[in-house]
Amino acid sequence: EVQLVESGGGLVQAGGSLRLSCAASGFTFNRYAIGWFRQAPGKEREGVSCISSIDNKTYYGDSVKGRFTTSSDNAKNTVYLQMNSLKPEDTANYYCAVGLTLNIPCGDLYYGMEYRGKGTLVTVSS
Repeated sequence: EVQLVESGGGLVQAGGSLRLSCAASGFTFNRYAIGWFRQAPGKEREGVSCISSIDNKTYYGDSVKGRFTTSSDNAKNTVYLQMNSLKPEDTANYYCAVGLTLNIPCGDLYYGMEYRGKGTLVTVSS
């Protein structure tokens, strides 16, 4: 059974930092791209970052470039999202996703995700 479980969310003041984790199971972790997405109430889903486990290339949305960093630990089947210099507009439910059947690459994961976790809530106060 494929599972993606996020953790690490919480309440933080603007300018603070959080590190989110996405623990994956049920598939060969290091063969797929895994992306982080977020969705705030009343807003569309937004791609935050993605890491291609094959070559470790990372990609970021324009709104988080320079502030967020994604990494993976293949031994732990876990992807991380380090979030620094947080802003109130970063408040959202953050979740990780993967597309297994067609081995969806980072660039197509927004529409091609097949499995996703329930997410972890990040709230940034001003």
